[in-house]
Amino acid sequence: MRLRITHTTEYRYDDPVQYSLQRLRLSPQDGPGQKVLSWNIVVDGAKVEAGFNDQFGNHTHLVSTEGDSHSVHIVASGEIETEDRAGVFGPHQGYVPLWLYLRDTPLTKPGKLIRELARSLSGDNELAKMHDLMGKLNAQIAYETGTTGTETTAEQAMEAGHGVCQDHAHAFIGAARVLSLPARYVSGYLLMDDRLEQTATHAWAEVYLQGLGWVGFDAANNHCPDTRYIRIATGLSYADAAPVSGMRIGLAGEDLTVKLMVEATQSQSQSQS
Repeated sequence: MRLRITHTTEYRYDDPVQYSLQRLRLSPQDGPGQKVLSWNIVVDGAKVEAGFNDQFGNHTHLVSTEGDSHSVHIVASGEIETEDRAGVFGPHQGYVPLWLYLRDTPLTKPGKLIRELARSLSGDNELAKMHDLMGKLNAQIAYETGTTGTETTAEQAMEAGHGVCQDHAHAFIGAARVLSLPARYVSGYLLMDDRLEQTATHAWAEVYLQGLGWVGFDAANNHCPDTRYIRIATGLSYADAAPVSGMRIGLAGEDLTVKLMVEATQSQSQSQS
């Protein structure tokens, strides 16, 4: 499948920003299940300072503002070709060792509820248990926007019984690590069946299973990633894979607007009709 993405992020400030530095992880890369046909990032109101691959292999840009800037406008867009691998990404790659993905983080650290969930899983093998985990999390954390934030922990989302894809991913990762399975957070895009315009990127979890490698599980939708998914970045939690993050100096008020469009290309749409 060919997917076209236009992802716009705009920061507006009510006063000039003394200084800001933002980290952009907005660049999909070629890999199992996806091929980048075209991709471009345009930044207005800020200076691109550097581009590099971080420790997890995520292509990253640093952009800064200084002086009279009242807004920063970022547009990432392009086309990606995807294939269905039934959620299997495959062998581990990169410099980060697998054992690092067993480490707890503030957002994924399991508490009583996640530990109980991990102990309740059934199945003849680890793959079956991860499918059971995906289904149980889908049932136990209702998808509700505006009820949690970027600092919400996995255990807090379990206690509340609602959240968004980020919370499902963190809870899944926390439970998998209780079972001594390496797990990581994946940020990306998802083609939705009922809309083109979205207000946020998507997230899911991957677990490393012997014989398969990394396998993706989207507990928010109770489905393993297929041709509708595009991966951007990975890490131990959201903090390592957030599409845009950073810091600023000064007292200016900030207003953030995100617009995202994910659609099948015209040629793809015609071939399916």
